[in-house]
Amino acid sequence: MTSKSARKTGIKTERAPEELAGQGDGDCPSAQLLNALPHPLLSVAGDGSIRDVNPAAELFFDMSRNNLRKIKFQDLLPFGSPLISAIDMVRQRRAPINEYRVDLGTPRIGAERYVDIHIAPLPTMADGVVIMLQERTIADKMDRQLTHRGAARSLSAMGAMLAHEIKNPLSGIRGAAQLLDTAVSDDDRALCRLICDETDRIVSLVERMEAFSDGRPVERGPVNIHEVFDHVRRVAQAGFARRIRFVENYDPSLPPVLANRDQLIQVFLNLVKNAAEAIGEDSLDGEIELTTAFRPGVSIRAPGNAAPVSLPLEFCVRDNGPGVPDDLMSHLFDPFVTTKASGSGLGLALVAKIVGDHGGVIECESHPRKTLFRVLMPVYSARAA
Repeated sequence: MTSKSARKTGIKTERAPEELAGQGDGDCPSAQLLNALPHPLLSVAGDGSIRDVNPAAELFFDMSRNNLRKIKFQDLLPFGSPLISAIDMVRQRRAPINEYRVDLGTPRIGAERYVDIHIAPLPTMADGVVIMLQERTIADKMDRQLTHRGAARSLSAMGAMLAHEIKNPLSGIRGAAQLLDTAVSDDDRALCRLICDETDRIVSLVERMEAFSDGRPVERGPVNIHEVFDHVRRVAQAGFARRIRFVENYDPSLPPVLANRDQLIQVFLNLVKNAAEAIGEDSLDGEIELTTAFRPGVSIRAPGNAAPVSLPLEFCVRDNGPGVPDDLMSHLFDPFVTTKASGSGLGLALVAKIVGDHGGVIECESHPRKTLFRVLMPVYSARAA
Protein backbone atom coordinates (compact mmCIF):
# COMPACT_ATOMS: atom_id res chain seq x y z
CA MET A 1 0.00 0.00 0.00
CA THR A 2 1.25 3.53 -0.80
CA SER A 3 0.90 6.49 1.56
CA LYS A 4 -1.09 9.55 0.50
CA SER A 5 1.96 11.80 0.64
CA ALA A 6 3.90 9.43 -1.56
CA ARG A 7 1.10 9.33 -4.10
CA LYS A 8 0.85 13.10 -4.11
CA THR A 9 4.53 13.81 -4.61
CA GLY A 10 5.01 11.05 -7.16
CA ILE A 11 8.26 9.86 -5.61
CA LYS A 12 10.43 7.52 -7.65
CA THR A 13 12.46 4.95 -5.80
CA GLU A 14 15.33 4.89 -8.33
CA ARG A 15 16.96 7.99 -9.78
CA ALA A 16 20.36 9.66 -10.04
CA PRO A 17 21.15 12.10 -7.21
CA GLU A 18 24.22 13.56 -8.94
CA GLU A 19 25.23 16.11 -6.29
CA LEU A 20 24.42 13.91 -3.30
CA ALA A 21 26.15 10.81 -4.58
CA GLY A 22 28.85 12.49 -6.61
CA GLN A 23 27.93 10.12 -9.44
CA GLY A 24 25.82 10.43 -12.53
CA ASP A 25 24.76 6.81 -12.61
CA GLY A 26 21.58 6.09 -10.64
CA ASP A 27 22.51 2.41 -10.47
CA CYS A 28 25.81 3.00 -8.67
CA PRO A 29 26.00 1.72 -5.07
CA SER A 30 26.34 5.21 -3.56
CA ALA A 31 23.20 6.47 -5.31
CA GLN A 32 21.21 3.44 -4.20
CA LEU A 33 22.46 3.88 -0.64
CA LEU A 34 21.35 7.53 -0.51
CA ASN A 35 17.96 6.70 -2.00
CA ALA A 36 17.44 4.02 0.65
CA LEU A 37 18.46 6.28 3.55
CA PRO A 38 15.39 6.79 5.82
CA HIS A 39 16.47 10.29 6.90
CA PRO A 40 15.89 13.41 4.75
CA LEU A 41 19.06 14.41 2.91
CA LEU A 42 19.58 17.58 0.82
CA SER A 43 22.50 19.21 -0.96
CA VAL A 44 22.35 23.02 -0.99
CA ALA A 45 24.46 25.32 -3.17
CA GLY A 46 26.15 28.51 -2.03
CA ASP A 47 23.24 30.66 -3.25
CA GLY A 48 20.75 28.62 -1.19
CA SER A 49 19.30 26.70 -4.12
CA ILE A 50 18.54 23.04 -3.57
CA ARG A 51 20.61 20.89 -5.90
CA ASP A 52 19.32 17.45 -4.98
CA VAL A 53 17.31 15.49 -2.39
CA ASN A 54 16.62 11.87 -1.52
CA PRO A 55 13.09 10.33 -1.32
CA ALA A 56 12.95 10.77 2.46
CA ALA A 57 13.35 14.54 1.99
CA GLU A 58 10.51 14.57 -0.54
CA LEU A 59 8.26 12.91 2.03
CA PHE A 60 9.39 15.19 4.86
CA PHE A 61 8.71 18.43 2.96
CA ASP A 62 5.74 16.97 1.06
CA MET A 63 7.17 18.13 -2.28
CA SER A 64 8.61 16.37 -5.29
CA ARG A 65 12.31 16.56 -6.13
CA ASN A 66 11.67 18.73 -9.18
CA ASN A 67 9.64 21.24 -7.18
CA LEU A 68 12.21 21.36 -4.39
CA ARG A 69 14.97 22.17 -6.90
CA LYS A 70 13.03 25.26 -8.03
CA ILE A 71 13.12 27.00 -4.63
CA LYS A 72 15.65 28.23 -2.08
CA PHE A 73 16.26 26.08 0.98
CA GLN A 74 15.48 28.97 3.33
CA ASP A 75 11.98 29.14 1.84
CA LEU A 76 11.24 25.77 3.42
CA LEU A 77 12.15 26.91 6.94
CA PRO A 78 10.21 28.86 9.56
CA PHE A 79 11.11 32.52 10.03
CA GLY A 80 14.33 33.00 11.98
CA SER A 81 15.27 29.33 11.89
CA PRO A 82 18.67 28.63 13.53
CA LEU A 83 19.42 26.32 10.63
CA ILE A 84 20.32 29.33 8.45
CA SER A 85 23.08 30.49 10.78
CA ALA A 86 24.29 26.90 11.21
CA ILE A 87 24.72 26.56 7.43
CA ASP A 88 26.66 29.83 7.30
CA MET A 89 28.92 28.58 10.09
CA VAL A 90 29.69 25.38 8.17
CA ARG A 91 30.59 27.41 5.07
CA GLN A 92 32.90 29.65 7.06
CA ARG A 93 34.66 26.91 9.01
CA ARG A 94 34.52 24.26 6.28
CA ALA A 95 33.78 21.74 9.04
CA PRO A 96 30.64 19.78 9.93
CA ILE A 97 28.40 20.74 12.86
CA ASN A 98 25.32 19.26 14.58
CA GLU A 99 22.21 20.92 15.99
CA TYR A 100 19.73 19.06 18.22
CA ARG A 101 15.97 19.41 18.72
CA VAL A 102 15.42 22.17 16.18
CA ASP A 103 11.79 22.91 15.29
CA LEU A 104 11.32 23.07 11.51
CA GLY A 105 7.53 23.13 11.77
CA THR A 106 5.59 25.17 9.20
CA PRO A 107 1.90 25.15 8.22
CA ARG A 108 2.84 23.07 5.18
CA ILE A 109 4.57 20.14 6.89
CA GLY A 110 3.11 20.38 10.39
CA ALA A 111 3.02 22.70 13.38
CA GLU A 112 5.82 20.90 15.26
CA ARG A 113 8.59 18.97 13.50
CA TYR A 114 11.55 18.58 15.83
CA VAL A 115 14.73 17.29 14.19
CA ASP A 116 18.38 16.70 14.88
CA ILE A 117 20.40 18.39 12.11
CA HIS A 118 23.75 17.28 10.71
CA ILE A 119 25.45 19.68 8.24
CA ALA A 120 28.72 19.07 6.40
CA PRO A 121 30.54 20.92 3.60
CA LEU A 122 30.58 19.44 0.09
CA PRO A 123 34.14 19.50 -1.26
CA THR A 124 32.93 19.16 -4.86
CA MET A 125 30.71 22.27 -4.71
CA ALA A 126 31.83 25.80 -3.83
CA ASP A 127 30.11 26.81 -0.57
CA GLY A 128 27.87 23.77 -0.98
CA VAL A 129 26.65 21.80 2.03
CA VAL A 130 24.87 18.52 2.60
CA ILE A 131 22.14 18.50 5.25
CA MET A 132 20.68 15.46 6.98
CA LEU A 133 17.58 15.73 9.18
CA GLN A 134 16.80 13.12 11.82
CA GLU A 135 13.24 13.57 13.06
CA ARG A 136 12.90 13.44 16.83
CA THR A 137 9.12 13.53 17.10
CA ILE A 138 8.57 9.79 16.76
CA ALA A 139 11.43 8.95 19.12
CA ASP A 140 10.06 11.32 21.75
CA LYS A 141 6.61 9.80 21.35
CA MET A 142 7.98 6.31 21.85
CA ASP A 143 9.67 7.40 25.08
CA ARG A 144 6.47 9.00 26.37
CA GLN A 145 4.46 5.93 25.40
CA LEU A 146 6.72 3.70 27.49
CA THR A 147 6.20 6.14 30.38
CA HIS A 148 2.43 5.88 29.90
CA ARG A 149 2.65 2.09 30.01
CA GLY A 150 4.72 2.22 33.18
CA ALA A 151 2.09 4.44 34.81
CA ALA A 152 -0.66 2.04 33.72
CA ARG A 153 1.22 -0.92 35.22
CA SER A 154 1.58 0.96 38.51
CA LEU A 155 -2.14 1.68 38.48
CA SER A 156 -2.84 -2.00 37.74
CA ALA A 157 -1.18 -3.02 40.99
CA MET A 158 -2.99 -0.24 42.85
CA GLY A 159 -6.35 -1.28 41.38
CA ALA A 160 -5.87 -4.91 42.46
CA MET A 161 -4.89 -3.81 45.96
CA LEU A 162 -7.82 -1.42 46.32
CA ALA A 163 -10.32 -3.99 45.10
CA HIS A 164 -9.14 -6.46 47.76
CA GLU A 165 -8.55 -4.12 50.68
CA ILE A 166 -11.25 -1.47 50.31
CA LYS A 167 -14.41 -2.95 48.79
CA ASN A 168 -15.06 -5.40 51.63
CA PRO A 169 -14.83 -2.77 54.45
CA LEU A 170 -16.97 -0.40 52.39
CA SER A 171 -19.64 -3.06 52.11
CA GLY A 172 -19.72 -3.34 55.90
CA ILE A 173 -19.89 0.43 56.34
CA ARG A 174 -22.79 0.70 53.91
CA GLY A 175 -24.65 -2.13 55.61
CA ALA A 176 -24.25 -0.50 59.02
CA ALA A 177 -25.51 2.81 57.65
CA GLN A 178 -28.60 1.09 56.23
CA LEU A 179 -29.34 -0.48 59.62
CA LEU A 180 -28.93 2.88 61.35
CA ASP A 181 -31.29 4.46 58.84
CA THR A 182 -34.21 2.52 60.34
CA ALA A 183 -33.45 3.51 63.95
CA VAL A 184 -32.52 7.21 63.83
CA SER A 185 -34.50 10.41 63.61
CA ASP A 186 -35.44 12.10 60.37
CA ASP A 187 -32.65 14.63 60.84
CA ASP A 188 -30.00 11.92 61.18
CA ARG A 189 -31.45 9.82 58.38
CA ALA A 190 -30.01 12.27 55.85
CA LEU A 191 -26.54 11.56 57.26
CA CYS A 192 -27.08 7.81 56.82
CA ARG A 193 -28.04 8.35 53.20
CA LEU A 194 -24.95 10.50 52.74
CA ILE A 195 -22.77 7.65 54.07
CA CYS A 196 -24.42 5.23 51.62
CA ASP A 197 -24.02 7.60 48.68
CA GLU A 198 -20.36 8.25 49.41
CA THR A 199 -19.53 4.56 49.85
CA ASP A 200 -21.25 3.84 46.54
CA ARG A 201 -19.14 6.55 44.89
CA ILE A 202 -15.92 5.07 46.29
CA VAL A 203 -16.92 1.57 45.17
CA SER A 204 -17.60 2.92 41.67
CA LEU A 205 -14.14 4.49 41.57
CA VAL A 206 -12.49 1.27 42.76
CA GLU A 207 -14.37 -0.74 40.15
CA ARG A 208 -13.10 1.59 37.44
CA MET A 209 -9.57 1.06 38.70
CA GLU A 210 -10.10 -2.73 38.66
CA ALA A 211 -10.05 -2.51 34.87
CA PHE A 212 -6.32 -1.79 35.10
CA SER A 213 -5.59 -4.97 37.05
CA ASP A 214 -6.96 -7.31 34.39
CA GLY A 215 -3.76 -8.91 33.09
CA ARG A 216 -5.39 -11.46 30.82
CA PRO A 217 -4.29 -11.45 27.15
CA VAL A 218 -6.54 -9.40 24.91
CA GLU A 219 -8.54 -11.45 22.41
CA ARG A 220 -7.86 -9.78 19.09
CA GLY A 221 -8.89 -10.29 15.50
CA PRO A 222 -9.55 -8.32 12.29
CA VAL A 223 -11.56 -5.17 13.04
CA ASN A 224 -12.92 -2.64 10.57
CA ILE A 225 -12.07 0.69 12.18
CA HIS A 226 -14.69 2.50 10.11
CA GLU A 227 -17.44 0.35 11.64
CA VAL A 228 -16.04 1.21 15.08
CA PHE A 229 -16.03 4.94 14.26
CA ASP A 230 -19.58 4.77 12.87
CA HIS A 231 -20.80 3.08 16.06
CA VAL A 232 -19.04 5.62 18.26
CA ARG A 233 -20.45 8.52 16.23
CA ARG A 234 -24.01 7.20 16.48
CA VAL A 235 -23.72 6.76 20.24
CA ALA A 236 -22.25 10.25 20.63
CA GLN A 237 -24.85 11.95 18.44
CA ALA A 238 -27.65 10.24 20.33
CA GLY A 239 -26.41 11.61 23.64
CA PHE A 240 -23.53 13.80 24.77
CA ALA A 241 -22.63 15.21 21.31
CA ARG A 242 -26.09 16.03 19.97
CA ARG A 243 -25.16 19.62 19.06
CA ILE A 244 -21.72 18.87 17.61
CA ARG A 245 -20.99 18.41 13.91
CA PHE A 246 -19.00 15.32 12.92
CA VAL A 247 -16.61 15.25 9.96
CA GLU A 248 -15.40 11.91 8.60
CA ASN A 249 -12.18 11.74 6.60
CA TYR A 250 -11.57 8.06 5.94
CA ASP A 251 -9.18 6.07 3.77
CA PRO A 252 -11.58 3.51 2.22
CA SER A 253 -8.75 1.14 1.27
CA LEU A 254 -7.52 0.76 4.84
CA PRO A 255 -6.83 -2.88 5.86
CA PRO A 256 -8.34 -4.27 9.09
CA VAL A 257 -6.65 -3.50 12.38
CA LEU A 258 -5.49 -6.24 14.75
CA ALA A 259 -7.61 -5.41 17.79
CA ASN A 260 -10.47 -6.21 20.15
CA ARG A 261 -13.56 -4.47 18.79
CA ASP A 262 -15.22 -3.75 22.16
CA GLN A 263 -12.05 -2.26 23.59
CA LEU A 264 -11.53 -0.09 20.50
CA ILE A 265 -15.08 1.23 20.94
CA GLN A 266 -14.22 2.00 24.57
CA VAL A 267 -11.06 3.87 23.49
CA PHE A 268 -12.65 6.08 20.86
CA LEU A 269 -15.89 6.62 22.77
CA ASN A 270 -13.75 7.99 25.58
CA LEU A 271 -11.77 10.22 23.21
CA VAL A 272 -14.91 11.52 21.49
CA LYS A 273 -16.59 12.16 24.86
CA ASN A 274 -13.55 14.13 26.03
CA ALA A 275 -13.63 16.11 22.78
CA ALA A 276 -17.32 16.91 23.20
CA GLU A 277 -16.82 18.02 26.80
CA ALA A 278 -13.87 20.20 25.76
CA ILE A 279 -16.00 21.90 23.09
CA GLY A 280 -18.84 22.47 25.57
CA GLU A 281 -22.62 22.44 25.23
CA ASP A 282 -22.84 26.18 24.47
CA SER A 283 -20.54 26.11 21.43
CA LEU A 284 -22.23 27.11 18.17
CA ASP A 285 -19.55 25.74 15.84
CA GLY A 286 -18.40 22.62 17.70
CA GLU A 287 -16.77 20.09 15.36
CA ILE A 288 -15.19 16.67 15.84
CA GLU A 289 -13.24 15.12 12.97
CA LEU A 290 -12.61 11.37 12.72
CA THR A 291 -9.71 10.44 10.43
CA THR A 292 -8.11 7.20 9.26
CA ALA A 293 -4.94 6.87 7.18
CA PHE A 294 -2.12 4.50 6.27
CA ARG A 295 1.31 5.77 7.39
CA PRO A 296 4.10 3.30 6.55
CA GLY A 297 7.45 3.51 8.26
CA VAL A 298 6.34 3.82 11.91
CA SER A 299 7.36 0.97 14.22
CA ILE A 300 8.03 0.42 17.92
CA ARG A 301 10.07 -2.18 19.77
CA ALA A 302 7.73 -3.37 22.49
CA PRO A 303 9.03 -4.96 25.72
CA GLY A 304 9.43 -8.71 25.27
CA ASN A 305 9.57 -8.55 21.48
CA ALA A 306 12.90 -8.96 19.72
CA ALA A 307 11.71 -7.38 16.48
CA PRO A 308 10.02 -3.96 16.16
CA VAL A 309 6.30 -3.97 15.44
CA SER A 310 5.06 -1.95 12.49
CA LEU A 311 2.25 0.52 13.29
CA PRO A 312 1.07 1.83 9.91
CA LEU A 313 -2.61 2.41 10.79
CA GLU A 314 -3.35 5.93 12.02
CA PHE A 315 -6.69 6.81 13.64
CA CYS A 316 -7.31 10.40 14.77
CA VAL A 317 -9.92 12.29 16.79
CA ARG A 318 -9.70 16.06 16.38
CA ASP A 319 -11.82 18.76 18.04
CA ASN A 320 -11.94 22.55 17.83
CA GLY A 321 -12.14 23.13 21.57
CA PRO A 322 -9.85 25.42 23.59
CA GLY A 323 -7.03 22.88 23.82
CA VAL A 324 -5.13 21.20 26.65
CA PRO A 325 -3.19 23.41 29.10
CA ASP A 326 0.56 23.26 28.45
CA ASP A 327 1.35 22.20 32.01
CA LEU A 328 -0.80 19.06 31.63
CA MET A 329 0.41 17.90 28.21
CA SER A 330 3.32 15.78 29.45
CA HIS A 331 1.13 14.12 32.12
CA LEU A 332 -2.10 13.81 30.16
CA PHE A 333 -2.18 9.99 30.22
CA ASP A 334 -1.10 9.65 33.85
CA PRO A 335 -3.71 8.45 36.38
CA PHE A 336 -5.72 11.10 38.25
CA VAL A 337 -4.71 13.90 35.86
CA THR A 338 -7.77 15.76 34.56
CA THR A 339 -8.92 19.21 33.47
CA LYS A 340 -12.52 18.56 34.58
CA ALA A 341 -13.73 19.62 38.02
CA SER A 342 -15.73 16.42 38.49
CA GLY A 343 -13.39 14.09 36.56
CA SER A 344 -11.53 11.15 38.10
CA GLY A 345 -8.54 11.33 35.74
CA LEU A 346 -8.78 7.64 34.87
CA GLY A 347 -10.31 7.83 31.39
CA LEU A 348 -7.19 8.67 29.39
CA ALA A 349 -5.03 6.43 31.59
CA LEU A 350 -7.33 3.52 30.70
CA VAL A 351 -7.21 4.51 27.02
CA ALA A 352 -3.39 4.47 27.12
CA LYS A 353 -3.44 1.05 28.78
CA ILE A 354 -5.79 -0.45 26.18
CA VAL A 355 -3.79 0.97 23.28
CA GLY A 356 -0.57 -0.27 24.88
CA ASP A 357 -2.06 -3.74 25.41
CA HIS A 358 -2.75 -3.80 21.66
CA GLY A 359 0.89 -2.95 20.92
CA GLY A 360 -0.06 0.52 19.73
CA VAL A 361 0.84 4.13 20.50
CA ILE A 362 -1.35 7.10 21.45
CA GLU A 363 -0.26 10.74 21.39
CA CYS A 364 -1.86 14.14 21.74
CA GLU A 365 -1.11 17.41 19.94
CA SER A 366 -2.96 20.43 21.25
CA HIS A 367 -3.31 24.01 20.11
CA PRO A 368 -6.17 26.47 20.54
CA ARG A 369 -9.05 25.35 18.32
CA LYS A 370 -7.20 22.14 17.36
CA THR A 371 -6.64 19.22 19.70
CA LEU A 372 -5.66 15.96 18.03
CA PHE A 373 -5.45 12.50 19.57
CA ARG A 374 -3.55 10.13 17.27
CA VAL A 375 -3.62 6.33 17.71
CA LEU A 376 -1.15 4.15 15.76
CA MET A 377 -2.03 0.46 15.51
CA PRO A 378 -0.77 -2.72 13.81
CA VAL A 379 -2.38 -4.27 10.73
CA TYR A 380 -4.20 -7.57 11.10
CA SER A 381 -2.50 -10.65 9.71
CA ALA A 382 -3.50 -14.29 10.15
CA ARG A 383 -0.13 -15.08 11.79
CA ALA A 384 -0.39 -12.25 14.33
CA ALA A 385 -3.94 -13.06 15.45
